[in-house]
Amino acid sequence: MRYKFGSEIIIGLGGSIVCPDGVNVEFLRRFQKFIKPLIRSGKKIVVVIGGGGVAREYQKAASALTKVTNEDKDWLGIHATRLNAHLIRTVFRDVADPVVVDGADKVKKLKYKITVASGWHPGWSTDYIAFAMAEKLKIKEVIVAGKPDFVYSSDPVKNPKAKKFEGMSWKEYRKLIPTKWNPGMHAPVDPVATKLAMRAKINAIVIDGRELDNFEKLVKGREFRGTVVS
Repeated sequence: MRYKFGSEIIIGLGGSIVCPDGVNVEFLRRFQKFIKPLIRSGKKIVVVIGGGGVAREYQKAASALTKVTNEDKDWLGIHATRLNAHLIRTVFRDVADPVVVDGADKVKKLKYKITVASGWHPGWSTDYIAFAMAEKLKIKEVIVAGKPDFVYSSDPVKNPKAKKFEGMSWKEYRKLIPTKWNPGMHAPVDPVATKLAMRAKINAIVIDGRELDNFEKLVKGREFRGTVVS
């Protein structure tokens, strides 16, 4: 399977890749090396980063001490994404927008080679943010670079016989996931983001973000491993 991109690419980067149980410096080093040739070739990159282990650690700590609402969990997760976003922005500080996008009012024409975004508002995952930015910037796809390498019919860890899909419609995808968003839910694209993507007719390309050789094949229009949801 191949996919052709325009000059602007949005990457929803899984926080659990950047910060599983601590900052994954080796991944960031490889990610930096992967991104720089793309921007030298004229691409502009938007990176929307999740909360990862930082979010889970703080949510777990809060839950051990008091009754925590989903809104509380969301706010802790949002601030975790902001910390991760500032880390990514710092890694690319010579070419990145100095301001992390943390609200809809900051989504404008891309002036810098790299733009980094964090979470915005309770009830909105960073999946949703990535697709919201795609809609505002008129970009027709989002690369969902988390841990799953494909969309599967069920959890492949629990079910080794789960079927993987290379292509599917949003209608088909929606049947595989829960109907409501919960902080920390595990789905390649969550229900809120799915609803936006369906309405705005934005594609998702689901790949394992850790496999940077495959990631490079995708963005260069070569054969790659992953799922296109359209």
